[in-house]
Amino acid sequence: MKKQMKNIAACALLASVCTGFSSNALADEPRNVVQLSASASVQVPQDWLTVTLTATHDGRQAQEVQQQLQKALDAALRSAKPQAQGEALQVSSGNIGVYPRHDRNSGKVVGWQGRAEVLLQGRDFARITQAAAQIEGMTMSNLAFSLSDQGKAKVQEQAQTDAVAAFRTRAQQLTQAFGFNGYRLREVNVQTHGGQAPRVRMAQAAMLMDAKVEAQPIPVEAGTAEVVVEVSGSVQME
Repeated sequence: MKKQMKNIAACALLASVCTGFSSNALADEPRNVVQLSASASVQVPQDWLTVTLTATHDGRQAQEVQQQLQKALDAALRSAKPQAQGEALQVSSGNIGVYPRHDRNSGKVVGWQGRAEVLLQGRDFARITQAAAQIEGMTMSNLAFSLSDQGKAKVQEQAQTDAVAAFRTRAQQLTQAFGFNGYRLREVNVQTHGGQAPRVRMAQAAMLMDAKVEAQPIPVEAGTAEVVVEVSGSVQME
């Protein structure tokens, strides 16, 4: 994995500090409580590519359209499946549907149109684009990079470790700033953001469509994904 760039940001908000001098304070009321939050982010290269190939067909009969789509789908799967290999390349069928086409004036059904998809996805970008270029009868409708579940889990663990450390450091700083010797954790909440949204590169998608004649892998470039972990909660200074 390429060098990871970390950006740790911590912030704290003093919500309430009870001095205990109020005669109306209840005996069991929390005192000297401070609420704070800290976050850590890790950026890594996106390691997962998903290519969506699409076949469309129009006809007067729904059954005819469905049969044509099924032929295109079967041919695409026969072409791509022999190249499948674990997480390097996974081949599967996507959405398939047949819909009526209506006359603009009368609103009557005058025909049918359908769409079928094949999904090629995995870690081996060259293998995926080459397999896509070899499939006939389908065009590319989408190309997207994202972070795999395995990749996200790895960076999430690192970001979580950094966020917890930042939270503890900030809690200790506030405790000392208010003249207390230590603190006790009251509640904590951990949230993870990012890492799932794909980044689409339509320029490379267009290049891939133009290169189907030569059936050669097309160079594609992934972006970066950012995983952010936020730790928030409250501590009681003692």
